Amino acid sequence: MKRLLTVVAVAGLSLFAVYALADDKMAGMKMAAKPAKTMTWTGEIVDTGCYLSHEAKGEKHVECGAKCVANGMPMGLLTKEGKLYLLTVNHDNADPYNQCKGWVGSQVEVSGTMLERAGMKGIDVTGAKAMAAAVAK
Repeated sequence: MKRLLTVVAVAGLSLFAVYALADDKMAGMKMAAKPAKTMTWTGEIVDTGCYLSHEAKGEKHVECGAKCVANGMPMGLLTKEGKLYLLTVNHDNADPYNQCKGWVGSQVEVSGTMLERAGMKGIDVTGAKAMAAAVAK
């Protein structure tokens, strides 16, 4: 009888160990994130404060928008479809984001990865270039 209890106990512990190892491997697989896909959007660089409060944008708002951004107001990309994306600085290369600061009120092409949390959408900016109209200014 003792021998049977020992065999059952060892078998039970072995099954538990196998289950625990398999569960750890599955947890690791669930936590592995997909690499973010780089995408490109076009639109106007706006300062989010003035745009959200009184829909300020375009040529008439360039001077004010530039001041707001220089004073720390977050920038957004307003697409022709009317979607506003918060622009965020990429931790590996801030240059493309910083270029956008000089293009408030201008049409640009922004590349990066889409971010979304709690209903807010943003773009982690990894590339930016002014459209032809913005370059002519």
